[in-house]
Amino acid sequence: MTLLPAWYPWPETETKPAPMPLLLVQAFVNTLDLDQGQDLLSSDWFVGAGLLDASADVGAGELELARAMRESIRQLLESGDGDLGPLREVAAGRAARLLVGERGALALAPPGQGDLTDALFQLLLIVRAAQEAGTWSRLRICANDDCRWAFYDRSKNRQGQWCDMAVCGNRLKNRELRARRRNESRTPAPAGAKPG
Repeated sequence: MTLLPAWYPWPETETKPAPMPLLLVQAFVNTLDLDQGQDLLSSDWFVGAGLLDASADVGAGELELARAMRESIRQLLESGDGDLGPLREVAAGRAARLLVGERGALALAPPGQGDLTDALFQLLLIVRAAQEAGTWSRLRICANDDCRWAFYDRSKNRQGQWCDMAVCGNRLKNRELRARRRNESRTPAPAGAKPG
């Protein structure tokens, strides 16, 4: 199992982590564990992930925007569509800085780390870079509606559906099997059919 940073929510259970820096977006989405009903999103999470200065003052409205953006990203990962309003709100009025790295590598960065919107803007820049690199399509949402955990699909055919086949995959397959059996038992046998 890959050793994940302390800021990753529930690092001991993650089996399909994305590479950095996309791991930051995956972790952001997974700060809400729908299965357990736990929300770890706070200014402390952003500070721990290196997205926000510890001295930043974060208001309740900014955290609500962060939660709305988290759900927008989850919807994008699930269906490629969704409420883009929170993403547009974070992007509005922000300008990225162009950084020149080693050997002339160019990268975009947020204007700073002074407020929560800067941190959210940095996550959007990571999404943009992943879209450009082709890794964004590998970040997916578990097909189990009770889970909806973000996982990184490393399969060759890019058809992964479950964050964990042994848990969510089996749970959903068993649920579908039970539903099929219920439907079969309710469907009358065709006339002239021999009893089984």
